[in-house]
Amino acid sequence: MSKLKHTPLHALHLELGGKMVPFAGYEMPVQYPLGVKKEHEHTRAACGLFDVSHMGQILLQGPRPAEALETLVCADIVDLPRGMQRYALFTEHEGGILDDLMVANTGEYLYLVVNAACKDQDQALLEMGLDGEHRIEVLDRGLLALQGPKAADVMRRLCPEACDMVFMQHDHFEMDGTPVWISRSGYTGEDGFEISVPAEAAETLARRLLAEQEVEAIGLGARDSLRLEAGLCLYGHDIDTGTTPVEAGLIWAIGKARRHGGERPAGFPGADVILHQVDAKDHRRKRVGLLGEGRAPVREGAELFDSQGKHIGTVTSGGFGPSVGKPVAMGYVDIEHAAIGTPLYAEVRGKQLPMTVSKMPFVEPGYYRG
Repeated sequence: MSKLKHTPLHALHLELGGKMVPFAGYEMPVQYPLGVKKEHEHTRAACGLFDVSHMGQILLQGPRPAEALETLVCADIVDLPRGMQRYALFTEHEGGILDDLMVANTGEYLYLVVNAACKDQDQALLEMGLDGEHRIEVLDRGLLALQGPKAADVMRRLCPEACDMVFMQHDHFEMDGTPVWISRSGYTGEDGFEISVPAEAAETLARRLLAEQEVEAIGLGARDSLRLEAGLCLYGHDIDTGTTPVEAGLIWAIGKARRHGGERPAGFPGADVILHQVDAKDHRRKRVGLLGEGRAPVREGAELFDSQGKHIGTVTSGGFGPSVGKPVAMGYVDIEHAAIGTPLYAEVRGKQLPMTVSKMPFVEPGYYRG
């Protein structure tokens, strides 16, 4: 692990008893002494604090940055209001997904949060794809995610102004005298806040948050089970360059202004492939949610079959859902088997485990919309 990068909270993770593992080039806590299941349940019931400082944080500045970014993503960035953020997808010329990201409009520049494993690639993509008039600045900052139904109670004591925001709003504030950038968003399906903080102040702020009675430190293990129950994709598993936004069930991330008949149709890599799938609805497979029976989890890579034993798909993420009380998974199946309620079978260690195509998310979202 000596060659792995460390986030600003590395020493704190060790102090808290975090079990450290390699993840996206970093040494990160997969769990703490509380354990993955209890960390998951605590986040759903109260509030969890996640270190997501390994994610890439990028500023895009220059003339009309929204128009420039739209040449690389299929989202509507031009119409993104100041103080709001939006989910976006970098696409490639065959229609595949290079990365998913968040884009916030600060009024002066665009603030991007990209996946840790893709951030070097994304930086290069921006530098090659945009003209020299635009400045691309990769930031060295901490990023903390405060998630759960009691996150607003905690934030009300430390930064009450942030509680006036609703889901997907973004703004600049101060917490204990430190300038921070906060969005009301997250990766758990719960209400919460993502807090970008100067690296040198990250540990102090994390300790301040952990001092609140509702807050527990949460590792990567529970982060994964929480996002899976919330039906949220993990790049490199549920979406990748071999998957189009339409196949992935992310058609909502293709801005209406960017579709045929919109104000600014196409103009992004892979638009011909992607917009054809939008219009013709002729894609052959689809990402679906899957609910299992019993207790045995069905994990990534498990093959899926219909009742006649025909291979129809593959699981891309899976595990036991502590909040659901059943095995939950998502994967890709042939389009004719994608309807809600379709019975399927997953092959696990030579056994055929029954599963049912289910709507996602698997749990009721707790996003605060005002």
